Amino acid sequence: MTGVESVTGPEWVPQACTLPTEEQPLRLAEWDALFAAQTAAPHRPEPLRVRLELPAGAECEERTRDLAERENGCCSFFDFTVTGGPEGVVLDIAVGREHEPVLRSLAARADRAAASGGFR
Repeated sequence: MTGVESVTGPEWVPQACTLPTEEQPLRLAEWDALFAAQTAAPHRPEPLRVRLELPAGAECEERTRDLAERENGCCSFFDFTVTGGPEGVVLDIAVGREHEPVLRSLAARADRAAASGGFR
């Protein structure tokens, strides 16, 4: 499965990631915190894209942009689009076909966060 064996810990991080191994659990915790803030269940408008809906506000938008930028620094195969508006912040995450298993794993984590925490 191209280096994506599980979605429960850093072992699913793809080999293409250049983030130092000791920093990966911290980054994963940042993603989990973002996933916990979702205002709707994540969905996949296309097979190679996941959309997350987050709360409105400059703080959420800035936090989302910062995390996406840092993630792109170590996993350049991600294409992040952050859109902020009065209704909320939308984060679109897209990948090429070869990284679909990574996107699927990320979406599964977001799904679990939505199912366990409800929506804010």
